[in-house]
Amino acid sequence: MKPAPVKPAINIAVVDRVDARVGTIESVSDVKGSNKLVRLRVDFGDHRRTILAGMKQERDDPTEIEGRQALFIVNLEPRKMMGEISEGMLFDVGYEDGLEPALLTPEGPVPNGTRAG
Repeated sequence: MKPAPVKPAINIAVVDRVDARVGTIESVSDVKGSNKLVRLRVDFGDHRRTILAGMKQERDDPTEIEGRQALFIVNLEPRKMMGEISEGMLFDVGYEDGLEPALLTPEGPVPNGTRAG
């Protein structure tokens, strides 16, 4: 793989506005009628959210990530997809570069809701 060019510079204030947190994926279920989306139920410690992720074609068994911690963007505007509301975004690596996506996970267990940065 040849790395993509670095995107244009941004001000640190833009980065400070992104709220990325660790959550535990409690369940993964099918989004009816979608050939890409799965529904993740994620525990962020003080609350739970439903986050839709386009990983159905990326993994033979998307439920293999149940019980794992991963990094999520939690301050995106809720987005309606396939008739359901997604309350954040799973933050993974590889997809944009044509690789099999990998979850961003902490080295060891951390409390749900722990912020990145």
